[in-house]
Amino acid sequence: MSSTPRPDAPRVGATYRVQVRPGFDLDATADLAGYLADLGVTHLYSAPLLTATPGSAHGYDVVDHRAVNPELGGEAARLRLLRALRAAGLGLVVDIVPNHAGVAVPAASPPWWDVLRRGRDSPYAGWFDVDWDRGRLLLPVLADSPDALDDLKLADGELRYHEHRFPVADGTGDGTPREVHDRQHYELVSWRRGDAELTYRRFFAVSDLAGLRVEDPAVFAATHELVLRWAAAGEVDGIRVDHPDGLRDPSAYLARLRAAAPAAWLVVEKILEYGEELPDWPVDGTTGYDALAAVCGLFVDPDAEGDFTALDTHLVGRHTSWQDLTHDTKLAAATRLLSAELTRLAALAPEVDREAARAALAELAAAFAVYRGYPPEGARHLAAARAEAGRRRRDLTGVLDAVTRRLRDPDDELAKRFPQFTGAVMAKGVEDTAFYRWSRFVALNEVGGSPAHFGVPPAEFHRFATARQVRWPASMTTLSTHDTKRSEDVRARLAVLSELPGRWADLVTRWAARAPLPDPAFAHLLWQTAVGAWPIGRERLHAYAEKAAREASAATSWADPDPAFERAMHAVIDAMYDDPELHAELTAFAVEIAPAGWSNSLGQKLVQLAMPGVPDTYQGTELWDNSLVDPDNRRPVDFAVRRELLARLDDGPLPQVDADGAAKLLVVSRTLRLRRDRPELFTGYRPVPAHGPAGRHALAFDRGGAVAVATRLPLGLARVRGWGDTSLSLPVHEMTDLFTGRVYSGGETPLADLLATYPVALLAPTAESVEAAS
Repeated sequence: MSSTPRPDAPRVGATYRVQVRPGFDLDATADLAGYLADLGVTHLYSAPLLTATPGSAHGYDVVDHRAVNPELGGEAARLRLLRALRAAGLGLVVDIVPNHAGVAVPAASPPWWDVLRRGRDSPYAGWFDVDWDRGRLLLPVLADSPDALDDLKLADGELRYHEHRFPVADGTGDGTPREVHDRQHYELVSWRRGDAELTYRRFFAVSDLAGLRVEDPAVFAATHELVLRWAAAGEVDGIRVDHPDGLRDPSAYLARLRAAAPAAWLVVEKILEYGEELPDWPVDGTTGYDALAAVCGLFVDPDAEGDFTALDTHLVGRHTSWQDLTHDTKLAAATRLLSAELTRLAALAPEVDREAARAALAELAAAFAVYRGYPPEGARHLAAARAEAGRRRRDLTGVLDAVTRRLRDPDDELAKRFPQFTGAVMAKGVEDTAFYRWSRFVALNEVGGSPAHFGVPPAEFHRFATARQVRWPASMTTLSTHDTKRSEDVRARLAVLSELPGRWADLVTRWAARAPLPDPAFAHLLWQTAVGAWPIGRERLHAYAEKAAREASAATSWADPDPAFERAMHAVIDAMYDDPELHAELTAFAVEIAPAGWSNSLGQKLVQLAMPGVPDTYQGTELWDNSLVDPDNRRPVDFAVRRELLARLDDGPLPQVDADGAAKLLVVSRTLRLRRDRPELFTGYRPVPAHGPAGRHALAFDRGGAVAVATRLPLGLARVRGWGDTSLSLPVHEMTDLFTGRVYSGGETPLADLLATYPVALLAPTAESVEAAS
């Protein structure tokens, strides 16, 4: 179905994402209401609000669905937030987590604690996706030592292992700690056994997050009752659904959710691969990663692909095939990180040899082109995966045929579980591994992006935006989230490298030789990241590099860190700060390309905010933001600075495009305010072509009255000596540029005039011209 506005639905015009968490609770969030209204958004978009694992910095590990997290201030603080939002004329969008629940602290989760205590007899046994037929519930918490259980103790009627607490089943508490442990419905095992032997479905490979069975109506009702009560009371206008691909039947789940909240704006965190369409679900759209890829790609020069491929080959010493790399990383994810889930799947195919079934299912998952298949496209993706798996493993032909026949039957249990597996394999194998290994051009290594697709020409973007306006006009757009690998401004600066590939190749080759690293591919990622985020605090870069290298799992890993490699890696980072020549060159180059990066930042921000969809602004990104991957992108935001700067913009002179970010705040606030105050100007989509020698450097579109204009490839524009006589055809009535206040009379308008102050413009008809036209 196409997404069409419902007559009774609240209009969500624009959202602002806040990472509500301990340390920035609901009362702190309530204090932002006035600022967010002044900024121009219509809705606060919060991180999950339900009770999470104690100390959780994100809230995606819900332990109690019945209450607001007391660490956020509880129910009283939620009501205070609502009052503040309403007083400012704002609504609320909440994030929910249907796929999994937090189990890291069993005592904090009443359902999980009861399951551990009573096993299959617990009334909550059906909540969690546990394979009870395989024996006791395995909990991977012990040290990797044969005598780890010697540290087990009995205290207050519980089993204790260091800081971990576990319940004791009724009538089983007599004897030594080991004897009591052996009588329980659960078994404590080494943390290393988690990936291979767990008996419950997890979120990806995170053993602290246990899969929920929301396909059960009773589980759905219990885990959604509170949020749906808020929606029914008009206290929630929108719902963001986390990770629907992990669910057993996302389509049925979303139908049930839509029926329970018919008026809510409903968006799903569905990661679409390049060219993939959102299934016909009863939702308003995605959380915007598809828009992120299209917008950011606009500012990358496609002509540089060959140069960066050659550079990657030179640095690494061999050509790297993205297809082969992702096959290998996905296969490793399927057989190692997700081995327990693979074992469970293979057990559902007893007609073939167990190891052969494992190998065939892993190959099919590694060859699957999207996160998971949905009708009707799912059959095509499965056929393509079967062909590719057969090409790579001719020895498995018979087993692949047998397994694929099962997967084609929608009523088969194997077919129902396999899509949950392919989504996890894609996420862990590509997003969390290959994106850190393939460093050809890391600006493209982003959630929802395709690193092998080098840039997005304007014509392709216009097709994307036109289709979006027709099918999903209320889908979210975004440029930064808590899950992005690099913030929008880091990617915008890195896009500049695509305009000077030769210069970058010379610099990075020299730097890598001066501060060598045994893994040259990771070294290239590290140098690109440093340039994109510079200046960045030394400790932040050290922390990022350690996470990135371990995610790559090439020279080091989370499970088996390599001290020698990590010392060398940290030495390279220290050289960036301590080697005078390196530090000077790195700083000078970052300063040199920063203005072009700012131009890209303003351009992509305007395009994202003005294009079809509901634009989201991630906390703090209304100013320049050089954040890297989580947890770096969850750092505290200085809202006082933003409030003061916004007030100055409203009363003072036009800001310069410089380091304080005021120009970005100008673009964000003026665009959001126009969308809020004059929504009738944003009801369509039409490309506006530029005429003249520099036409390829302009991206412009008419939203039904409002016209957005952005500069792309600014270094190339400078090489052709600017806009010259390149012009844009504007509607033949007076229009005001919301950023400069200048008025244009319409017709052929020189871009040199329109973009003389900023590399972007947002034009709206003046009130007088609208009256005259009517």
